[in-house]
Amino acid sequence: MKFFADTADTADIASLAATGLLDGVTTNPSLIAKSGRNFLDVIREIAALTPGPVSAEVVATDTTGMLREAEVLKKLGSNICIKLPLTLAGLTACKALSDEGTMTNVTLCFSANQALLAAKAGASFVSPFVGRLDDIGQEGMQLIADIRTIYDNYAFDTEILVASVRTPTHVLEAAKIGADVATMPPSVIRALAHHPLTDKGLAAFLDDWAKTGQTIA
Repeated sequence: MKFFADTADTADIASLAATGLLDGVTTNPSLIAKSGRNFLDVIREIAALTPGPVSAEVVATDTTGMLREAEVLKKLGSNICIKLPLTLAGLTACKALSDEGTMTNVTLCFSANQALLAAKAGASFVSPFVGRLDDIGQEGMQLIADIRTIYDNYAFDTEILVASVRTPTHVLEAAKIGADVATMPPSVIRALAHHPLTDKGLAAFLDDWAKTGQTIA
């Protein structure tokens, strides 16, 4: 499974990139607004921090506007992935961009039927939002399972990019189902490495080592 950081915080991205665990980055208008910085500057900087896909989202709602904005965004880096809403206008733009070889990420997916349309439009990635479905009493992971079944049935190339990930449990369940990517806040990526028994064991090892009075040099 690939790990994408869902953030516009370039310091966090640089830190995670140094671990070798980061495969890409996703952003959205809300994350850019939170950064308080210029949108194009942030995307350009992120694209330079990781060789993996960097999803940059359009804000136009019509196909012509989306394609016009996509032309601007593509110039910010060779790894830019155009993020489009799962609307008919967005799917039309997705088809046009995919046909020319541009990476696309169709976002705000909340049903398997929507995911099927994204695959038919040639999307590189589809982003189902599991956390938001959980919030309204639906099972986000069931959507991932349904999409996996449909995509496997027809050998679609579109990758399932699990979004709205809130906890390490979301990551675990998505990996068990066979999702291709999980995008998550940097805090969740870091939390994957934590376990109280690991901390306890390390503390014991270090305590025993200190008693030997030795060093490794």
